[in-house]
Amino acid sequence: MTHTTPATPATGTTHTTVIGRARERGVETLSLDSPDTRNALSAALVGDLADALTECGEDPEVRAVVLTHTGTTFCAGADLRDPPDPEAFVGLLRQLVELPKPVVARVAGHVRAGGLGLLAACDIAAASTTSTFAFTEVRIGVAPAVISLPLLPRTDPRALSRYYLTGERFDAPEAARTGLLTAAGDDVDAVLEPVLDGLRRSAPQGLAETKRLLTARVLETFDRDAADLTALSARLFASPQAREGMTAFLERRDPAWVL
Repeated sequence: MTHTTPATPATGTTHTTVIGRARERGVETLSLDSPDTRNALSAALVGDLADALTECGEDPEVRAVVLTHTGTTFCAGADLRDPPDPEAFVGLLRQLVELPKPVVARVAGHVRAGGLGLLAACDIAAASTTSTFAFTEVRIGVAPAVISLPLLPRTDPRALSRYYLTGERFDAPEAARTGLLTAAGDDVDAVLEPVLDGLRRSAPQGLAETKRLLTARVLETFDRDAADLTALSARLFASPQAREGMTAFLERRDPAWVL
């Protein structure tokens, strides 16, 4: 049986949720549903996703969570017009890592900057071969600070050195080679079919305790570095170079430092 919860206004408020929800045989699908902003990480999107994850974690009928998207972009990174509080974003990344249910990222589009942090925080990540990826932070004068919490323990360090520093785009097979993705294929749903079947066949207790084993090193990084990286992110975003970089991005021009 499948049920779907559309994005509808919350009772008594003007807020419209930007997370779509559907369930099939114990797998809850959460869709980033703000295609007009390319699913950028706004305060609203981060808050709505955190709320949905909390509900999934507490629901005994949910065996696993699939995190996906509407539109052609999984997530474009921070919403420069309505950015989330850095501490709230750190909390969301940690929530993905700590959730007692496996979280599977399903990508059939493009991923930039902070969206790569979401991927790294998931337990399993698959993408279509048409998807592209880029750490674009350096292009606007900041650094991939907070998203490094799940990325550094899980991704090839030499690859991160290149893509962090250059902001280059890379494809899904390269993302899989570096450990950012678990797998890539022409049909992402076909790639995930055996994964979801395996999760449905697994005992909830077994999944929860196995996930604890797998995420222990990632959570050590959060415990050690979250405060420092949150402060670094806030400092960089408030800097003159970042203001120039973000303004140039919004005005669709090169920033002043481009040679």
